[in-house]
Amino acid sequence: MAAAHMTHKASPAALGSPGAASRSQVAPSDNAPWSADPYARALRTGQGPLFLRRPDGWLLPLEVERWCADADAADLEVLRRCEGAVLDVGCGPGRLVAALGRQGRRVLGIDVSEAAVTRTVRLGGPALRRSVFDPLPGEGRWGTALLIDGNIGIGGDPAALLDRMAQLLAPGGLLIAETVPAPDLDERVQVHVTDARGATGTAFPWARLGTPALLRHAERAGWRAVGQWTAGGRCFAALRSRSHRSASSTAEPPKSTAVISSQRARKPSADRPVPRA
Repeated sequence: MAAAHMTHKASPAALGSPGAASRSQVAPSDNAPWSADPYARALRTGQGPLFLRRPDGWLLPLEVERWCADADAADLEVLRRCEGAVLDVGCGPGRLVAALGRQGRRVLGIDVSEAAVTRTVRLGGPALRRSVFDPLPGEGRWGTALLIDGNIGIGGDPAALLDRMAQLLAPGGLLIAETVPAPDLDERVQVHVTDARGATGTAFPWARLGTPALLRHAERAGWRAVGQWTAGGRCFAALRSRSHRSASSTAEPPKSTAVISSQRARKPSADRPVPRA
């Protein structure tokens, strides 16, 4: 779970040849305040429990152990469907980025959590500490973008996120998103990350969508549904962009300054070469 909005600008990246992004090139800079964050602490240890908590006390368990493990069968089915160079939005601890790299695929993970990017890089995966709403390498040229582990909820505004994803993908590019198993769910909530000790992160807006809700938002945003499936108790949908939107245009982030602990605005690391999308 990871990547939301930031308001500052970064210079465009030069795109290089496959393999141009090395481990040293994408390692994030140190950022001491993240050491007290419950999400960052869970990623460093690879263990929960960790939850999203609403003001009314409702808790959603977060699958930290699964996120920090190797890609499972459901993940591999997602990766099998990927086309071209892959952008993993909210890559978290990097299991999908690492798995794609082992397959020899061109991939980049982005996440604004220092702990997430650090763990991804240690697995050997190229990653940048960056928000999806920041300028990104290869805009308008990615073959596939991923919103897995609930990341369709980034920023609490699915329409704004879908619009941004269309800017990042090449014309006709593929978006694969994971949805919640409850088909009728379409909610916007204020939540914060908490652990078993009661440590909390900053409150932020989040969205939770079942597949029908995602498809409704996608149709309004100009996407075409090309697949739906379930695997390992998880639900997925594949969308294809109908039209290309200028990669040079500025994405408008959701109207909020508070986002998930792995989504909070952070100074990005410098742009680095990544495989050509």
